Amino acid sequence: MPSISLDTSIQYIKGVGPRLAELLRRKDIYSLEDALYFLPRTYEDRQNFKPIKDLTPGERATSFGVIKRLAFVPLRSGRGKIFELVIADRSGWIIAKWFHYNAKYMMTKFKIGMPVVFTGDIKVFRYQKEITHPDIEIIEDTQKESLHFGRIVPIYSETEGLFQKTIRKIVKNALDKSLDILQDPLPDEIRQRQNLWDLKRSFSEIHFPTHSEGFSLLFSGTHPARKRLVFDEFFFLELGLLLKRSHITKEKTYSFPPSQTLKQNLLSSLSFELTQSQKSVLSEIEQDLGKPHPMNRLLQGDVGSGKTLVALLASLSVIEQGHQVALMVPTEILAEQHAKTFETLLTPLGIPLRLLKSDIKKTEKEKLSSEIQEGEISLIIGTHALIQSDIEFKNLGLIIIDEQHRFGVEQRLALKKKGHAPHMLVMTATPIPRTLALTVYGDLDVSVMTELPAGRKPVKTKVLKEPQRLKLYEFMKKEFLKDRQAYVVYPLIEESEKIDLKDATQMTEHLKRIFKEFRVELLHGRMESELKNKIMLEFKKGLIHVLVSTTVIEVGIDVPNSTLMVIEHAERFGLSQLHQLRGRVGRGSQNSFCFLMAHYTASQEAQERLKAMEEFQSGFKIAEVDLKIRGPGEFLGTRQSGLPGFRVANLITDQPILLQARSEAELIIEKDPYLSSPEHLPLKEALKSRWQNKINLMSAG
Repeated sequence: MPSISLDTSIQYIKGVGPRLAELLRRKDIYSLEDALYFLPRTYEDRQNFKPIKDLTPGERATSFGVIKRLAFVPLRSGRGKIFELVIADRSGWIIAKWFHYNAKYMMTKFKIGMPVVFTGDIKVFRYQKEITHPDIEIIEDTQKESLHFGRIVPIYSETEGLFQKTIRKIVKNALDKSLDILQDPLPDEIRQRQNLWDLKRSFSEIHFPTHSEGFSLLFSGTHPARKRLVFDEFFFLELGLLLKRSHITKEKTYSFPPSQTLKQNLLSSLSFELTQSQKSVLSEIEQDLGKPHPMNRLLQGDVGSGKTLVALLASLSVIEQGHQVALMVPTEILAEQHAKTFETLLTPLGIPLRLLKSDIKKTEKEKLSSEIQEGEISLIIGTHALIQSDIEFKNLGLIIIDEQHRFGVEQRLALKKKGHAPHMLVMTATPIPRTLALTVYGDLDVSVMTELPAGRKPVKTKVLKEPQRLKLYEFMKKEFLKDRQAYVVYPLIEESEKIDLKDATQMTEHLKRIFKEFRVELLHGRMESELKNKIMLEFKKGLIHVLVSTTVIEVGIDVPNSTLMVIEHAERFGLSQLHQLRGRVGRGSQNSFCFLMAHYTASQEAQERLKAMEEFQSGFKIAEVDLKIRGPGEFLGTRQSGLPGFRVANLITDQPILLQARSEAELIIEKDPYLSSPEHLPLKEALKSRWQNKINLMSAG
């Protein structure tokens, strides 16, 4: 038996063993610490059971009794049977009913004479009290089972083969073991200032409450035990981010004054004015580039707000001083799109740029690598190919990362290592509310662009069902006769036996039959670059009416004449993805439309997503809805971003605690930037554990 620590495998905790350990892993419980953070989903007040005669129809109540009878009762329709238990105490009796059940399991689990605790909604049917599909638990020894009754009882999330009594015993054993070894890393002064419980008391009370007066607080989420655990999660997140930020500001790098000649030449070649949003963000970036430590800025901008042009204008400050700029994007199609756009703008200015693709020929790649290494290329655009070991820059001054949520921390760091502390600008069209961005991306400065270029019209969005398909096709034909173009997007490229989805390849042939007099073509990520480019160029020129595609067109492709977006199986797409796809149309002055083809089997969550698309145009509003639907962990993609995840905290409802935690973290970093003083060593260890050494936070300490 290994010595006990918070990292000890749950398998070695009393009452677990290999079989239960396997079941607990389904609930992400691998260690003693994981068991501590496996918090109850709710609680039941089992201190005073109501006698069965006092149970009132319409209320949700908990009572206690003994099983007197069990039976399978045929339904009056003759289709199936109800499983019934008659449960009685000295005051009366009630019928517990199940319409959906496993007969063998029920007969094995329940026996006449068993004492049970049950909770549920009390009803009356034919003058008899009943309770349907109750939460029910067998009490084997009414004198010893103090974890399960006669108190406020925790109710945990279950999995098949793992039930409440078992979970409660395991958590109690884990809690008892951890209380001997649990160290509280939070300094006393912070606990006193923020009125926080100590860690041991917090874990004890949140799992097995001893004070009934705090019962309502457990349900509202404002219990002091929960507040302490939430504070910890936010505090260590903010502490880590602030440490990263302080180390970045101590790095030395090249500073670049705002471009004089190149920027003015480019601006005078444009046929439109920059929006006020673009001007102010460009000014923020230029100020950063002028400082002697690396810029680390996040640019959030809604679809079509002109982020890429701002990034290009900012890069001219670096290029004008003879340094190189690298632009990394998630897909080759987007890289090719950017390369064409930038070439049009930069070639007249005499600025050499190149596109680095993964399928480039060996001799061509060697030549391009040499040109980059010699500094002959000012701007290099590419995908992950940019971070390959054989690509070396002469003097990389600025890194621009488009659609930053598609890249992990490691990829961003790999690109950064290609230069001497280069400036970094990361861009996203998947925004999060500004206050949240400032906190969650605490190591980044945040710029926000909400303004769309003049003349843009909102895209009319409508959810359609299968019976409306023919009407949609008629509408599309009318638009094509006005020389308009359409995207039709599918979730898959090829037919899959496992997933019953219309696939792009098959449906291209179908649409060719429907739109005989118009041109329909297919575009997807697996095509050869030459063919992809040919199709995109012809679509841009208006030679193709319908571009059938997978989500490769999600970002970046700009065809002002395309006014129709049809998304098949829209219920299968995420909300930010739907918004991105919609952003491909509405780029000209004509009315544009987005039709979301949904299917009857769509889940409640999918229906909420589709409704939000009909109601809102703003990416920031869409992001708020997405945050509420998916929850903060999945929304932020904390694993991808390298941030510690949240097991207790909720980024929406717990924002006041988050702000308190951030202010305390700021005070600590001001006093002790490297957490090197003896009283902060426990903080340093806890911080490393929370961040799991994903990033070297202590590089300067």
